Amino acid sequence: GLGVLPRPMAALGAYRCIECNGEATELYRDYQRGVLRISICKSCQKPVDKYIEYDPVIILINAVLCKAQAYRHILFNTKINIHGKLCIFCLLCEAYLRWLQLQDSSQNTDPDDLIRYAKEWDFYRMFGIASLEQTSFFIGIFIALWWMTPEMLKRKSDFILLLKALLLSTYGKLLLIPAVIWEHDYTPLCLAFIKVFVLISNSQAIRVTLNLNRILPWFAIFFGLILENGVVCFFQKMGWDV
Repeated sequence: GLGVLPRPMAALGAYRCIECNGEATELYRDYQRGVLRISICKSCQKPVDKYIEYDPVIILINAVLCKAQAYRHILFNTKINIHGKLCIFCLLCEAYLRWLQLQDSSQNTDPDDLIRYAKEWDFYRMFGIASLEQTSFFIGIFIALWWMTPEMLKRKSDFILLLKALLLSTYGKLLLIPAVIWEHDYTPLCLAFIKVFVLISNSQAIRVTLNLNRILPWFAIFFGLILENGVVCFFQKMGWDV
């Protein structure tokens, strides 16, 4: 049977075909008495969104595999509003990892309240630095995309949708916590793989949202990394541990 169903009807262009990215007015039609029929795309003659029949776990697996169809389903054909909370939680994970590494480098076991307060401030500082780095990364992406394809980002809604896609595609940072909990000799390698996975997810989110080829999203991500590393160098010159 159909799994998690979005709204059955909408205005023209409210939904997208997950196969060809064509516009659709509905994902399925309800014939009453439990009889539902998935809509067929007029452009490619395939089901507009086969994922409305799938279990959320299957959709998540396909998203982890960075399938464009799964990304289109999540971004265009569902009403997911967890991007803000997900962003905060991912930043907390990253701040915790940095804070933990900072504590390991300064082996101070003094139980004094002042020391504990300083350690707590270090965590807030790491959260602020991680937030600024991610913000600069996103700004770099927006600048590069606006420079390369200004016609793609004409409306405010286009910026909002792309920002939502980027925030959702950073879910890979949640893997930072297990990587730290199950610490072993290969932890730095695991962290590197997590970083690469997040960048691949970001690239797929940009590609799906703006319907671009594979090269332009990576160019935008490269520019975002340059800006992010510029912020890191700035903090290092100020004498901060990042």
